[in-house]
Amino acid sequence: MIELYCHHHLKQDIISEEYQHLIEYAYRRLDHCRFGKNKTACKNCSVHCYAPKKREQIRMIMRWAGPRMLFYSPWEAFRHFLKR
Repeated sequence: MIELYCHHHLKQDIISEEYQHLIEYAYRRLDHCRFGKNKTACKNCSVHCYAPKKREQIRMIMRWAGPRMLFYSPWEAFRHFLKR
């Protein structure tokens, strides 16, 4: 979703360092999630593992990219919808 946001919303051909760090941060958070494979969508999770600033950044990106995922990656959008 971050790559989609950078490419289409911000019109960047290459993901900036700021957003690359955000991608790495998100992967680290997912790798250390206490719920593992049983994880729900972050907004429904009882444990918020993202720092408030990063959480707001992710929320902003997901609000923009979420509806567009149906066009760019329908399978991933469907999988995400099932986790809600």
